[in-house]
Amino acid sequence: QVQLVESGGGLVQPGGSLRLSCVASGSTFSIYAMGWYRQAPGKQRELVATITSGSTTKIADSVQGRFTVSRVNAKNTVNLQMNSLKPEDTAVYYCVGGDPPKYWGQGTQVTVSS
Repeated sequence: QVQLVESGGGLVQPGGSLRLSCVASGSTFSIYAMGWYRQAPGKQRELVATITSGSTTKIADSVQGRFTVSRVNAKNTVNLQMNSLKPEDTAVYYCVGGDPPKYWGQGTQVTVSS
């Protein structure tokens, strides 16, 4: 089993930045890709960004150029740097392990509002 624990969500004004982090523990050898999904109120969960252990990334068009995903393999950590945030980025952000996701974190709320 793999446990994923997110941190770094919160309230930010439009145009601001936030950094999310996720640490994986347990049978982490089974994880090849890690990343982030999000779910806004009334909408389906959607991919935000993923990154393989070899640092190949996949970024959603809606956040391309604003969000950056990175990982530190030795620390089983994946980060999401979010810049130029917009109100439509408001959602619960989930850390995931695997692509397609096999493991999910509990989620962290990101609210973009003035």
